[in-house]
Amino acid sequence: MGVLMVILGVILGICFISTALLKWNEVRYRKKGLPPGTMGWPLFGETTEFLKQGPSFMINQRARYGSFFKSHILGCPTIVSMDAEVNRYILLNEAKGLVPGYPQSMLDILGKCNIAAVHGTTHKHMRGALLSLVSPTIIKQQLLPKIDHFMTSHLSNWENNVIDIQEKTKEMALLSSLSQIAGIESGAMSQAFMPEFFKLVLGTLSLPINLPNTNYHRGFQARKNIVSMLGQLIEERRASKETHSDMLSLLMNGEENKDKLSDEEIIDQIITILYSGYETVSTTSMMAVKYLHDHPKVLEELRKEHMVIRERKEADDPINWNDYKAMRFTRAVIYETSRLATIVNGVLRKTTKEMELNGFVIPEGWRIYVYTREINYDPCIYPEPLTFNPWRWLDKSLDSQKNLFIFGGGTRQCPGKELGIAEISTFLHYFVTRYRWEEVGGDKLMKFPRVEAPNGLHIRVSTY
Repeated sequence: MGVLMVILGVILGICFISTALLKWNEVRYRKKGLPPGTMGWPLFGETTEFLKQGPSFMINQRARYGSFFKSHILGCPTIVSMDAEVNRYILLNEAKGLVPGYPQSMLDILGKCNIAAVHGTTHKHMRGALLSLVSPTIIKQQLLPKIDHFMTSHLSNWENNVIDIQEKTKEMALLSSLSQIAGIESGAMSQAFMPEFFKLVLGTLSLPINLPNTNYHRGFQARKNIVSMLGQLIEERRASKETHSDMLSLLMNGEENKDKLSDEEIIDQIITILYSGYETVSTTSMMAVKYLHDHPKVLEELRKEHMVIRERKEADDPINWNDYKAMRFTRAVIYETSRLATIVNGVLRKTTKEMELNGFVIPEGWRIYVYTREINYDPCIYPEPLTFNPWRWLDKSLDSQKNLFIFGGGTRQCPGKELGIAEISTFLHYFVTRYRWEEVGGDKLMKFPRVEAPNGLHIRVSTY
């Protein structure tokens, strides 16, 4: 009996303390002018609910508090905006005190000089350097031939095998980027680089708690190892005096971009290019394979477009810029895949001063999560929004509509958008003209916080 009373007392004590902590955290953030919402636990906030429930958490909060509410996620007090017009205003008004506000874990691991972390003249400087690396002329003359050469090799000997297309597209995205950035050196670097990079990616979306065996700690240690590898490569380049035709050469010499960058800035830009390209290219490629498998008429139309291109060529001829520009339906498939799978759920901003927004007063230093996911399923913009329909993108007005955020928005439109589309298009070209495939195993897909197949996405590949 005495033991039961002790256990009951402990349970009641835990309940009382938990209730008191939740109440204290709500009172702490009950400032005049703030939008409605809940703040969860001290320090952790509502991060667990946000990461586990994802879109359901957002939809439930919107049902309770409207499309503009407060929360505490990823270690920061945050305003969540699910209003399309407010989102557009936020993305277009960085100069008015709405600067990038990514989580501390992402800033620590990607580096303080990465383009997502800076603003104002520094952002203009960095963006200029990056845009010079991925301009249409550079893609046409230098990058597309490298992409084509890489894809023909990477997609060889897949027939008569069961492969994990998630693993293959992850390797593809990273190794293709390495070949564009570091040229021939990427082959020697890849075995050591890949496992460190995968740990870095996992660490960017985690609580910034630097304890052993946490994703943050592993990601931060992986960054140190990657910085060391890239630093050594830069030193070897300077010592060799050899001429190279790749992104690293342009960043080091500054001849094309006219923006002299320090070694720290060069390394952070390389990590940023690798990170952003890896996430979007690998996931969009995997989901395109998934959607094409599930929609045979779309696959038939896509394959028809690519067979026309292939029939104009000799067997080993690479695809060129004119071929790429002729891939209209392929581009539509990529857009529709990005929309329906929602590769990017939103972007983060931070207030540099107290400001009024949407009729509320937002304190200085708060994050604003521009949550764009639900716009992708708005039936007013996309009729039958849950249907995979690439034909909708052949209407050019949809491509330019004001609420299109699948590639970012405002001054933060993804500078590598065209390069990413070129990589995915080249992958699809060789995949659908060489192979047919069927899914095996009924693998599960998760769509939040990242689109992924936890146990892989396995397909049986045969010759077309």
